[in-house]
Amino acid sequence: MNIDPTQWVALVLFFFLIATLYSSVGFGGGSSYLALLSLMGFSFFFIRTNALLCNLIVVSGSSVLFYKNKLIHFKDIFPFVVTSIPLTFLGSLLKLEETLFFILLALTLIGSSLSLFWQTFFLKNQNPQEKKIPLYLNYIIGGAIGFLSGLVGIGGGVFLAPLLLHLRWGKPIKIAALTAFFILVNSLSGLLGLVLNNTFDFSFSTTLPLLIVVFIGGQLGVRISILKGSSIWIKTLTGILVLSVGIRILITQGSAVFA
Repeated sequence: MNIDPTQWVALVLFFFLIATLYSSVGFGGGSSYLALLSLMGFSFFFIRTNALLCNLIVVSGSSVLFYKNKLIHFKDIFPFVVTSIPLTFLGSLLKLEETLFFILLALTLIGSSLSLFWQTFFLKNQNPQEKKIPLYLNYIIGGAIGFLSGLVGIGGGVFLAPLLLHLRWGKPIKIAALTAFFILVNSLSGLLGLVLNNTFDFSFSTTLPLLIVVFIGGQLGVRISILKGSSIWIKTLTGILVLSVGIRILITQGSAVFA
């Protein structure tokens, strides 16, 4: 696909910004990568593949840092990933018809933007005491988010973190560490499914520069503290972008279905 140089520069800069922002809170940025790639008109196989690859690059660095700081506890993480890994893999194996995929993607983008708004404006000042939730609920949450992640090509962190904050599962830093690792294993599982299903779409000339910039952004994000005010307005702009793209895709694909 030929891209206008100005659009290409904008895409690279947005990927860098998204990686820097999201890695600072344990996310990979998958929903925003999906939104931007959809807006640029890439094929849906390319969109799924590259969003997962960028997720993987970003959260790998975050997970290593969290692990070195002893914030990743596998006993707590296990119930979420033991169900999410196989269901992410299953979701990535499903060959959705293109229109159905984009409708599902649109709904996911709208949901993730609302989730991002919820975390930014309603949960940002919460520092609650940890509240023990039933163990079986962790398995259900992990599996449900994992399956959705596999279908559309995200890591699922944008849904997992706000939900766990709402449930008072743990302190924000503990949830961020869990989220980073959750995205990591889901991205690996999803990519494996795409490879085995022959839907892995990688363009060396396009994908490699994106992987490089998200790696740099991800490394910056986990090493520096983003100003609170900047974090809020950047998240807000990102949420607006994802929401607007989701609505645009939903209207376009919905019109195609009922035309």
